[in-house]
Amino acid sequence: MKKNLLIVALVVASYSFSNAQEIGIRFGDVSAGPIAIDGVFSTGDFNRIHADLSFGDGVGIDVLWDFLYKPLGEEAFNWYVGVGPYIQIDDPFWFGAAGEIGLEYKFAAVPIAIGIDWRPTLSIIEETDLHANGFGINVRWRIGE
Repeated sequence: MKKNLLIVALVVASYSFSNAQEIGIRFGDVSAGPIAIDGVFSTGDFNRIHADLSFGDGVGIDVLWDFLYKPLGEEAFNWYVGVGPYIQIDDPFWFGAAGEIGLEYKFAAVPIAIGIDWRPTLSIIEETDLHANGFGINVRWRIGE
């Protein structure tokens, strides 16, 4: 059963990441390890889906709905807040909700975005637990720019 869930998760994640507008790596505290494949999918002018696929202690999938804001007066800077579910397929199995607040910079000369964020998580299944140490750095390639 666990192997089937892992295969389904990998197939869905690989299809989803193939349609991303930005794809890269997230370093830091992610649901299943310290490094994740990081993808951003635009859903409008001021919101997006921010997804991570991580390996290490099993397989972790985080899918967050972010709202973008531009308070710094430059087009290159965005700050964002978001929330969404996460799942970690391992023994024990983990499921819960993650929040996120971050700042990113999009370079004009090259199609790269760099960001930092804080991602606290609330685990609901296997145990109820609050994890507030989820800091990370994102480096993504902007596709089609």
